[in-house]
Amino acid sequence: MSRNPLLRRSRVRHCIALIGAGALVGVALTVFTGPPVTAQAAGLSVRIVGNHFVDGGGRTVRLLGVNRSGSEYACMANWAVFDGPSDAASIAAMAGWNIDAVRVPLNEDCWLGINGAPAAFSGANYRNAIAGYVSRLHAAGIYAIVDLHWNAQGSLPADGKTGQGRKMADLDHAPAFWTSVAGFFKNDHGVVFDLFNEPHDIGWDCWLNGCTTSDGTGTWQAAGMQTLLNAVRATGATNVVTLSANGWGGDIPQWINYRPHDPVGQIAAGWHVYYPETWWSEPSRWNAGVSPVLAAQVPIVTTEFGEHDCAGGWMNQFLPWADQHGLSYTAWTWDTWPNCGNPVLITKYDGTPTGYGVSLRDHLRGLAGFKPLAIPATSGRSAGSAAQASRSPAAAPSGARRTAPTGAAIAHRRAGAVVPFPAAAPLLVTSPARAALIGVGSILLVAAPLGLAAGLWLLRRRRARRRPAANTEVPVTAQPAEPLRT
Repeated sequence: MSRNPLLRRSRVRHCIALIGAGALVGVALTVFTGPPVTAQAAGLSVRIVGNHFVDGGGRTVRLLGVNRSGSEYACMANWAVFDGPSDAASIAAMAGWNIDAVRVPLNEDCWLGINGAPAAFSGANYRNAIAGYVSRLHAAGIYAIVDLHWNAQGSLPADGKTGQGRKMADLDHAPAFWTSVAGFFKNDHGVVFDLFNEPHDIGWDCWLNGCTTSDGTGTWQAAGMQTLLNAVRATGATNVVTLSANGWGGDIPQWINYRPHDPVGQIAAGWHVYYPETWWSEPSRWNAGVSPVLAAQVPIVTTEFGEHDCAGGWMNQFLPWADQHGLSYTAWTWDTWPNCGNPVLITKYDGTPTGYGVSLRDHLRGLAGFKPLAIPATSGRSAGSAAQASRSPAAAPSGARRTAPTGAAIAHRRAGAVVPFPAAAPLLVTSPARAALIGVGSILLVAAPLGLAAGLWLLRRRRARRRPAANTEVPVTAQPAEPLRT
């Protein structure tokens, strides 16, 4: 065995280096190893289990919020994609109400870029703007519900004259619309698809299977909900899909008798109810209306609702009842149109409420329960334009709303009750391997200073043994010859 002092020093330094490396490993394991990343942290997600919704972590959620009208009509009017702001600040005002679901109405022609839709606000420009808005909603912890709101058959434009308030989706373009929308958002399970806004003046068989129908625009072929659902599923999208009831979205008890077949079992019933003009706005009828659907293990999303008297008396009855029955809901509408009876929830996009809006705001703020986590804005294909030009409220659609409200999916909240989420399992149960790594890293982290001190002590001791005594002469021959330098 060599007793070269240089070799001995090299070995000691190697030991010290190994100890230091162990300490670094321990620090790294301690810092970067934590509980498993949940689906909720990675991105908003919602799916159906029984007659309720759950998030990516399996926790019960309800989608509670508002409609954000504008993207169904502003593009065809050649104003912008949105009517009013769509930036992060405007979304923060929504979050300030404790909103975690926003229904975004879409225009068929603007999404597909057909029938004379203005190029600046249709096709890729429109799709990217919608995707950007959805991303910003998600970044604020808010789910998005996208619905086919304005449409028209053939070469007719889906504008305020021939596209608003159609009785059913058109077979000419609606399947292509949903093929495109579903393909666009199929990897984002924080997006819910609402197949058609408010079917009306058709039979239930037409609602399900389609039919030939006619109105003031002529005779045309309506697409049934089964055809639209098939278009979505053919893309591979497994997102939650809502289907509004016939009768302006109001005939909720009949929905279950014409329930479409969904191969992935992810469909919910859409319900619209407005006070005072709709049959189902009478509180004594609510239980009878929703019971058949809920009993069949189908969730209900009130994708539109509201009252036309600029007050909140009816809302103060409906909202607690909806909470008690586990309904999701999105109120009409987060816009600043001048007629509060339209009905509109706000007077300014900073969240200043109308008399009607106060009821929703205070109710949502008072609910207890899970609030989705905010995530980076990654939904959709492109962030697009953050804010669109605001339009004068006078230019907003006029006339009374139809007979139905909107309900969406939002995080589970029940007034006066804390949601019983399952307790987090101990780390040793959920990930034994990770726990072992943390344990080893912690041991190394504690042992590293002791090992370093021991190594330094050993080095000093060996040097002391080689050092000659003070009175001892060292023979010249014992000194190694200095190498020749050239």
